[in-house]
Amino acid sequence: MRSLQKFYSLKDAEEYFDFFDVKFDKHLVDVKRFHMMKEYGTLVKKALSQFADDEARLLDFLKFALIKVYMDYKSGHNPTAAEVWGMAEEGKYKGCLACAMEGENCAC
Repeated sequence: MRSLQKFYSLKDAEEYFDFFDVKFDKHLVDVKRFHMMKEYGTLVKKALSQFADDEARLLDFLKFALIKVYMDYKSGHNPTAAEVWGMAEEGKYKGCLACAMEGENCAC
């Protein structure tokens, strides 16, 4: 079962992908590890204060942010944390993770 306590114990990039059951290209993570984790870390810090009162929503956002950062690097784009975080602040991140990944806002 996922929990913030377990999330806080993660250390390696691969552990984050495994924790959220996200498939990843090991070579890409090896090559872009620092940049991905730096970007992800920025999002984690902001999310911890934004969603502090809702652990389930926080964990969903942390998974979404990891997938978003990974997919951006996989496609060759190098986004800023502000671009990803802006999605949450502007209300673009709504509903379930599956819908958000498809660009939909089901508002489940």
